[in-house]
Amino acid sequence: MQRRELLRLLAGTGALPLLAPWARAAGAAGEENWQAQFEAADAPWKIGFATPPGDLPPTRATVRGRFPDAVAGTLFRVGPTGHDLGGERYHHWFDGDGMVHRFAIAGGEVLHQGRYVATPKRVAELRAGRRLVEAFGTVPPGAEPPASPDAMNVANTSVLPLQGEVLALWEGGSATRLDARTLETLGLKTWRADLAGMPFSAHPKVDPDGTVWNFGVSSGASLLALYEIAPEGTLRRAAAVPVPELPMVHDFAVTERHLVFLMPPLVYDGKRKEAGASFLDAHVWRPELGMRALVVDKRDWERRQLLTLPAGFLFHVGNAWEEDAPRGPRIHVDYVRTEDAESVFTTNRELMRARRVRQNEPRLTVATLDLAAGRATQKVLPQEAEFPRIDPRRVGLRHRQVIHATLTRPDVPGFQAVARTDVESGRSERFVHGAQSIVEEHVFVPDGRKPGWVLGTSLDFGRKCTVLSCFAADHLAAGPVAQATLPYALPLGLHGAFVKA
Repeated sequence: MQRRELLRLLAGTGALPLLAPWARAAGAAGEENWQAQFEAADAPWKIGFATPPGDLPPTRATVRGRFPDAVAGTLFRVGPTGHDLGGERYHHWFDGDGMVHRFAIAGGEVLHQGRYVATPKRVAELRAGRRLVEAFGTVPPGAEPPASPDAMNVANTSVLPLQGEVLALWEGGSATRLDARTLETLGLKTWRADLAGMPFSAHPKVDPDGTVWNFGVSSGASLLALYEIAPEGTLRRAAAVPVPELPMVHDFAVTERHLVFLMPPLVYDGKRKEAGASFLDAHVWRPELGMRALVVDKRDWERRQLLTLPAGFLFHVGNAWEEDAPRGPRIHVDYVRTEDAESVFTTNRELMRARRVRQNEPRLTVATLDLAAGRATQKVLPQEAEFPRIDPRRVGLRHRQVIHATLTRPDVPGFQAVARTDVESGRSERFVHGAQSIVEEHVFVPDGRKPGWVLGTSLDFGRKCTVLSCFAADHLAAGPVAQATLPYALPLGLHGAFVKA
């Protein structure tokens, strides 16, 4: 597809369907005061969803033990943090303005800093003292339709260290450039002039050779944007491919030869948007579509194949790899599956009122895509799971070990343990952080030919603090070899990345 055609299709229809005009329902955010309900709630874990009034200056943590030399470097993390403004509270966890965190690790010392991403949206709303535009799951009173996708960009979902900078990522618009040392916001990332404002998703994949692959979803136009970025950070290719009834897609996987998209049957309905629904509520659950698996050839994006799995929902994919079977290639992909999308509609909303709502718990699942037979099968493992991560050197290659959060409780949101699971044998080991802890995403840090390390944060809401822990990857259940405890609690976040010193 030529550049001009790409621009016409994606910019002409709007990189997000939110750009189209619609009839707005008065008081779409509802009559209830969610901020008052949150403040009145007595749930001790609600500090994980509180709004820091401003940036968090560099602060030394209290360190127990010593962090291994292999984890000398920086752990960057980001999450939705700015939930309250002008007496109004967002109605969905994913709506909050992003704050990026920097954990500088050096043996017996850990220095933390947190800084809000100064997106155009946040700057304008702070100046006005109220919400000005719609969000993913909230239509604030008096909010205006966004003039562009980046008008509602909150840069709150993930980070991509690239060429000395850190990109704060969202779903529907541009990446945001940050200074890796100070976390100062440097402006929007434009890969090419005609791609300004294009959706650039929050889960890029980095091949072992450094090539970056990513995608973006244009729900209204049913177009899937694809990106290939060279290790030095320059754009090699970008194109848009049509996908009928393109659903909400948050993550994907790569193999040595393919891009793999698992597409849940959560499909955008423009009529709901025209009636005044939020972007989230404009989606409908259509289980008759199944979970469609779209496989795209890395070299030739026009070569695509579609297979179908049983209907289900997912946020995150662990990894994928392919094997050359006698009758043709087969792709194995592990992901975190739930029966439906109730978590995104209800569970992650009620957190904003400090309410815990049970859901169908997500399970680690391994799917096999037989490209020759055009058939897809899957095996659901017994482990509750979220935030799957692997050894970054195995991206797109055969792997067995997946690091993930696990162990849910009926009275506390999120997960209470970190686990390492063998996706071939099903064997799993875990470390439980405690009855008053909520585990966040942990990442794998390589260490030459050694087993490596697992590094991640947890919220101890009993002690009102955030703890950074490091585990030996092959002895996870033995507990952390080192921990750094901050003198305060950070809001719960989503994703992160480690950069060696």
